[in-house]
Amino acid sequence: MRLTETATKALEEHLARQIAEIERLGDLYEDQGLVFATQRGTLVNPSNLRKRFFVPLLNKAGLPSIRFHDLRHTCATLLLSRNVNPKVVSEILGHATVAITLDTYSHVLPNMQDGAARALQDALR
Repeated sequence: MRLTETATKALEEHLARQIAEIERLGDLYEDQGLVFATQRGTLVNPSNLRKRFFVPLLNKAGLPSIRFHDLRHTCATLLLSRNVNPKVVSEILGHATVAITLDTYSHVLPNMQDGAARALQDALR
């Protein structure tokens, strides 16, 4: 999957911070090959992630309380509403088939009907 330039830059900056932390801690760092880890290199506790980081970020941004998983639904809905091919969205989400994606996000499709009608009209001109 390709990442946006912003996501790529954020991951590069994260890696630089992580390398600095590894160098600082030396043998105390438990390198498990994780992209996102605790300061010691271990697996992040999901509950801590939500309570200590996710909820405060939502509050700071003035956003309503949502589940972390809702970010996945938001991503899919945004992509489909911008006419990204459902097969591509399905691959990004890791669904076994595009049918799963279309069944799950069918609520987005009615809005796409108007766009499809306009596209057909334009093609037939």
